[in-house]
Amino acid sequence: MSYLQNFKYEITPEPHAHKLVFLHGVMGSAANWRRVIPAFQKDFQVLAYDQRGHGWSFKPASGYTPEDYSLDLKMILDELGWNKISLVGHSMGGRNALHFAQKYPQRIEALVIEDIGPEGNVDAMKKTIAMVEMVPAPFSSKLAAKEYFEHQFVEKLGGGPGAQVLGQYFYTNIENRPDGTADWRFSKNAILSSLLSGHFKPRWDAVEDLRIPTLFVRGEHSNDFPRVEYDKVLAVNPAIRGVEVAGAGHWVHFDKPQEFVAVVRGFLSEILGHF
Repeated sequence: MSYLQNFKYEITPEPHAHKLVFLHGVMGSAANWRRVIPAFQKDFQVLAYDQRGHGWSFKPASGYTPEDYSLDLKMILDELGWNKISLVGHSMGGRNALHFAQKYPQRIEALVIEDIGPEGNVDAMKKTIAMVEMVPAPFSSKLAAKEYFEHQFVEKLGGGPGAQVLGQYFYTNIENRPDGTADWRFSKNAILSSLLSGHFKPRWDAVEDLRIPTLFVRGEHSNDFPRVEYDKVLAVNPAIRGVEVAGAGHWVHFDKPQEFVAVVRGFLSEILGHF
């Protein structure tokens, strides 16, 4: 039986010697990378997929630790016959990528971790869980959901551009149901379990163990990856490189896509050979 059939995935059609995989963050999907992927298609065959519990992929009742997510990636790569990849992970996807790199370092040519560190950020976890819990899903309709996220949700978060962006992001995870109502596209249990397991313990051992070419990318205004934690990552393992993108928050590849692409392409080009 195909393991890939459990997932909604996108693979660029043109085969290349170098393979590149993108892992999205919590409540995200493969679609989060669509503005970025075209910049890499000329030199890589690219894979992006909805991780378990997210988007259109399978939603088991349990199994939402970084260990579970990284095993999914191994199974997918085995089925595709991709022996070595470059791996880019954002937020939760970055933590999953970090665990994958620790467990299967022989499978990675280059690693990019976007705006997540090894510390368990309990405050950030509680804040995200509270936001998910405050959403009164299911809604009577998609229109009612849109109204909620554009107004009441933004007001509950205190207003401002940041709250509006979060409202839009949450709304993209709402889908119509056959009975006319609108509910989460993802598994709510998966999201809550992923948040709890991902922040349950620090993973500094994984950072210290890294011997593969690794780049940590931080958004200048990120609250999810504090500068003190970013500096510590670079200090505990001098082989790791770091770049802070000016003007970006937690979603570096969304806030500053051109800058993000330039940083990642430059790193991969240096590691893999100029292209």
